[in-house]
Amino acid sequence: MSEGLRERKKRQTRQRVSDVALGLFVARGFDNVTIAEIAAAAEVSVNTVYNYFHTKEDLVLPPEEASPQRLADMVRGREPGQSAADAVLARLRQEVGGQERRVGLSEGFGRVLEMMRAAPTLTARLERLAHQMTAELAAQLVQETGAEPGDPVPQAAAWQLGSLHSMVLSEIGRRSTAGERPDVIAADVLKLIDAAEGLMGERLLGYAVREG
Repeated sequence: MSEGLRERKKRQTRQRVSDVALGLFVARGFDNVTIAEIAAAAEVSVNTVYNYFHTKEDLVLPPEEASPQRLADMVRGREPGQSAADAVLARLRQEVGGQERRVGLSEGFGRVLEMMRAAPTLTARLERLAHQMTAELAAQLVQETGAEPGDPVPQAAAWQLGSLHSMVLSEIGRRSTAGERPDVIAADVLKLIDAAEGLMGERLLGYAVREG
């Protein structure tokens, strides 16, 4: 279904507000920029900004990209014959190989990350988000495998896959902040993912395989 004119204008306005906000945050610091200043710079009303982004933090970490359901969604969408680990590994390889913005592989991300690390509310949100992703993945694995209450396996599997996800993002962030090119980072992080898979045990790699 093609995008209508109204939907396209809304998407373009949302993107403009996001781009303007990030530019101001990077230039002046997250805590030093107000929503009113963002609205004025983007030539929209304050209410328009809040219509697209419910909180100031959403301008940097939009819920559709920084969702607590991210890892659980990877597992929900896996193909028949894929395990939970297969699904997470495949998605990470796809996003890293494609140098996608959602994993920080875009030009200028290093400066954005420095800005985020300097803002206590954003760093707290990132830490909380990592815990939520792992918890939601564990809940998904419990549901899919029918694990008994108190069974530690879903939580342990979710923790290991969540740690892999965090390691990938941490490595990309560290090297982006150092000014390395996205393509160079991506090539090395793909090798890192391969190494991590090689160290995973058969039980994790074969856990929660989706039936055909």
